Amino acid sequence: MAEEKKGEELLAEVYRNTHYALASISDILPETEDAALREELLKMHEGYEKISGKAALYAREKGLELKEPNAVKRAMMWGSIKMNTIKDDSRAHIAEMMTQGTVMGITALARSIGDAKESADGEVLSIAQELLHLEEGYERALKTYL
Repeated sequence: MAEEKKGEELLAEVYRNTHYALASISDILPETEDAALREELLKMHEGYEKISGKAALYAREKGLELKEPNAVKRAMMWGSIKMNTIKDDSRAHIAEMMTQGTVMGITALARSIGDAKESADGEVLSIAQELLHLEEGYERALKTYL
């Protein structure tokens, strides 16, 4: 049972990670004037939605419940983005904020994959590794805007 739990926790981490990323992108898009960066953010949003959908579909097939991310944390993220972009809405600053969030996501996900690698269902590991690979690519892409 503990082995199954690690797989469920990994799936929950994927879901949480994608939802925080989607929320951050939605919050920051209205503040982003640079056309190339907006395009990059929209591409990222699409990628996160795809992975989130895979996680949700898998959870539904297995009868697992994925909780929505914490509303208080979500509100704090929104406030932080608004405050940070009031001070500086430059392309480099927005890219830096998004890079920091992406790195936090990569770190949390890599840790969760490591914890669950021996016990998680192959499909869950595959979804998590796909997200990790996607985020690593996003980090590289965002750095070009710094």
